Formats: sequence, C-alpha cells, structure tokens
Amino acid sequence: MSSLSELLPTGGGQNAVDFVASGTLSSGQTVVLNSNGTVSAVAGSSSTVGSEAVFESAQTGETSCTFDSNSNKIVIAYRDEANSNYGTAVVGTVSGTSISFGTPVVYESGYVFYPSAVFDSNSNKIVVAYRDVGNSSYGTAVVGTVSGTSISFGSPVLFQGSGRVFFVSTVFDSNANKVVITYADDVNSDYGTAIVGTVSGTSISFGSSVVFNTAYAIFNQTTFDSNSNKVVIAYRDNGNSDYGTAIVGTVSGTSISFGSESVFNTATSDDMSIAFDSTNNKVVIAYQDYGNSFYGTAVVGTVSGTSISFGTPVVFESATTSYTATTFDASANKIVISYRDGGNSNYGTLIVGTVSGTSISFESPVVFNAGTTNFISSTYEPNASKVVIAYQDLGNSSYGTSIVFQNGSTNSADFIGITADAISDTATGTVNVRGGINEAQTGLTIGADYYVQNDGSLSTTASDVKVGQAISATTINMMDLT
Repeated sequence: MSSLSELLPTGGGQNAVDFVASGTLSSGQTVVLNSNGTVSAVAGSSSTVGSEAVFESAQTGETSCTFDSNSNKIVIAYRDEANSNYGTAVVGTVSGTSISFGTPVVYESGYVFYPSAVFDSNSNKIVVAYRDVGNSSYGTAVVGTVSGTSISFGSPVLFQGSGRVFFVSTVFDSNANKVVITYADDVNSDYGTAIVGTVSGTSISFGSSVVFNTAYAIFNQTTFDSNSNKVVIAYRDNGNSDYGTAIVGTVSGTSISFGSESVFNTATSDDMSIAFDSTNNKVVIAYQDYGNSFYGTAVVGTVSGTSISFGTPVVFESATTSYTATTFDASANKIVISYRDGGNSNYGTLIVGTVSGTSISFESPVVFNAGTTNFISSTYEPNASKVVIAYQDLGNSSYGTSIVFQNGSTNSADFIGITADAISDTATGTVNVRGGINEAQTGLTIGADYYVQNDGSLSTTASDVKVGQAISATTINMMDLT
C-alpha cells in the first residue's frame, strides 16, 4: 500500500451519483445542482475596479455619497475647495463599471464642513446636513431633488442654530420615514446629540435634539438596522478613555430615544464607519485601532431590543488606516470597506468582508487609486449591483474622483460534488458527492484542506465552500468537512 487512498473504494463507492450534464464537463470538475436536476460547472467572475472618473476638476474636501432609488442616480455631496469651500453636489450615472457626471450644483454658498448626504425614500429627496461655517458654524440641512443628471435644492434649514456642530452624520429610518442627524454639539459641551427630521416638499423640519452621549462624541457615524428597525451610532467616546462605543436609537414621531452604550473597542478608536448587513442582520463597524498600532479593524454587532453586543474585532489591514468608508453590497452579500492604506503609500484601497455569525473574514486588499487618497465615502448602487467610491485624489491635483467596484460573483454555494470523469453536454455521467472520494485531481498537497473558489477551481485558499482533504496528489476525501 503506497497511500491511504488504496484503502478506499474507487470512486467513493455509494457516494457516486449519476447526473445529466448541462454543458460539457471535464474530469474532476466541481459542479452545482440545477433546479431541473441537471448539473453544471461551478463558475464565477473576478472582482472588477472600473476606471477613475473625475466629478470635480479642482481641489475637493470631504465627500459623502448616497443612492437615489427614485432616479437610480448617485449623488455626491462635497466641499469644493477651489470655489471658496462652498457646499456642492453632483449627480452620477453608473453604467457597467463606469460612472459619468452631470454639472456640479452649489447647495450652500458658504464654507461647509462635514457634509453628509442621505436619500429619503419616503419623499424621494436627498438630504444634505453640514456645518455652515459661513453662518456661525451652525448645523444646517438642505433638501435636494434629482432630475435627470442634475439636482436642485430648497432653502437651507437650521437643526442647531445656537452653536457649532462637529462630526455630522445622517441616516434614513425607513420604518419611521424620518431622517436622523447626529453630531457633537459645541454649545452643550460637545455632547453626542441626535435630532429627527421630517421632509416635506423641498424643506425639512426638526423635532427636539436628544443627547445620546454626555461627552464629546467624535467620528460619530450612523446606520439603520432594518431587521430591528433601529438606528445604530458608532463613535469615539471622549468621556470613556476615547473607547470605540455604539448605541441603539429608536425613532418615535419626531423624537428618538436611546438604550445603553456598548463598548466595542477598549482603546482609542478613530475614523469610524458603519454599515448594516441585511443578509445576516448584523452591523459592521470599521475603525482605526490606536490600541493595536493604528491597524484597520472591524467588528460585528448584533442588535437586540435597544442594545447591541459585539463579537471579537478582526484586523483587515495590518497598517495605519484612515478615512474608512463601509457599505454593504446586497448583490454579493459582502461588506466593502474602503480606506487610505498608510502601509502602502497612502493608496486608496478596498477590502471585501464576509460576515459569519458574530465575526467577519476578509479577502485580499485591492488598490483602487495608486495615489494618496483622502476624504473617502462610498455607497451601494442596487440598480447596477455595484459599489461607488468617492474621494479626493492627491495623485491628480486633489480632484474629486470616483470609481465603480463590482464584487466577483459565483454559484459555488450550490456546489454538490466533483465529476469522476468527463461528461458531454446532455450526457449522463458520475459525480462524486459529499461523503465520497474523487480521484480525478492533479497536483494536490497530501493532508491539505481544499475549498471551491469562485471560478470553480479547487485551492487551499479558504472560501465559504470547503470540499475536503487531499489524501494523495490525485485524490480528495470529501468526507472531511470540519
């Protein structure tokens, strides 16, 4: 006996099943079961980054992008540094992995900070909240209406008219049909504060402000958990050693109430971003972890009632990260985190994560801009099933720039087995299924675990579909699924 495979029956014995092939299949091909009972090859496509598209041919500051599902357009709000730092917005149209833009429109003829855009699907309007430096740095919001490739705005409305605001963030609560704005309130000791807005026509009105953190809430970012119908806020809590902290809010009428704060990182946490994974019903927070060499880190949160609990943080970039932006790609069921990679010349980089339970695993990082990249924001475009990223490109005169990212796709989740021999299209042939032995491989590493990749190949690179363990260079034991 020269190998363990000699102890096992050829072809895996009873775990060999005959199927009709849909398409020509090679020997040792991974296959999926189709709804009509035939089998076809596991197949997929690689992730793709489109070409960069400039939306502002001048130096830009902070960006914030959102998707208007009424017009199927992207809206990017930003600070136009070349035009007196005016608040400006532009409409983008995604086609394939490209994006084109209309003419930029000024929504605030004054210096703005922290522009944050959100789409209100009840009124089919865009809301941009910001700090209006030209008006005593008051908290201000404006309602926009997309038409074709342009956007028009109503009159700005104050949501905080007695002092400066910092770290403005917006989210739309689709259960209450309200916009929620969070910020640090300078007139009230920089406390973390939230306020509920109601859009009517081209204007917005507000309820009373509510404090969610009795300390300076820094880098606060918001998302809406559509499973629990709650707003989740992530922030750095200056009143608790700058720990990464989150809180759950419930909108009722024109007000919002909060549960207890929950710490997700017991160290200083910066550059927060947050998204809701609607497939797994989890919240994902990405941040820079001061307690671990400023590494890019992510953590998965689960909302229950008015509380949120967290799994163990996972490092996605073993280098200093900043300007993180996080969004959920609902077509691929993946989290996409974009960031400036301090370990790679400050290039604009993205990484794709998959949530499982209370943890998240990551693929390899992908550079989307080979130049210093600042002020990153991102959104999901469901009409085209793409992620759109906006940023300031220091490699191109600090122009406002955007790219389109498409996650790879695959049918590997429907994997059923591996062909024992080649099968012609419409012919019947043998497939070794779970619990069987396939002897049609080449070049396997004995003792290694093998997984199905997006393109159907077998590799030792971990994926969501584990096949089994190699027991010879040509044989894989499909019984080992642990």
